[in-house]
Amino acid sequence: MAEADAALASAPTRDDRPGGDQAGASTRDRILDVALDLFTDQGFDGTSMREIAARLHMSKPAIYYHFASKEEILMALHLRLHEFGKAALDRLSSQTVTLQLWGALLNELLDQMLAQRKIFLMHQRNQAALEKLHRNDHDDEHDDIQQRFRQALSDPSLSLRDRVRMASSLGVVLGGLLMAGDAFDDVSSAELGSLVREAVDDLVADRGA
Repeated sequence: MAEADAALASAPTRDDRPGGDQAGASTRDRILDVALDLFTDQGFDGTSMREIAARLHMSKPAIYYHFASKEEILMALHLRLHEFGKAALDRLSSQTVTLQLWGALLNELLDQMLAQRKIFLMHQRNQAALEKLHRNDHDDEHDDIQQRFRQALSDPSLSLRDRVRMASSLGVVLGGLLMAGDAFDDVSSAELGSLVREAVDDLVADRGA
């Protein structure tokens, strides 16, 4: 804690930084990207703030300007997971849910997840560290995402058959990319995406009851 306080005290103020908020956002993303690589390759516990700073050719106070601790960096990376599916949830709230719409939204979600496969691998390899993190606003957001999906799956206007297929197809996407960890690490994103889409289509294609 003393180290963090000292670093924060010596860090530049926002007004002193060239480029203002836009530069700050860019630097923050660079820190997260480098931390993602390090946490994935050598683990959260095996990575120090000094290593993150060195990889970026930055000082530790510059890192602490954006993140008060290594745990805060891990939480920010975890929160990137929450971005997946937000657009889909918004569309579900504003449109009539059908199997066709659900399938289209899962395809969009799959594209987003395939473009960020490494974050899911990092998540799986650092479960113990992630379980130690707790933040009320994070927990509330997580609960909200789950609740909104449950609402869609409980829509009484949909047949039970369709709702079960929707739930199962969501499991295909999450299982293939999140819960599988590094089981498919040697499979290209193109091939994995094609196979997951095939499995989703088997469930949501409307071939009649």
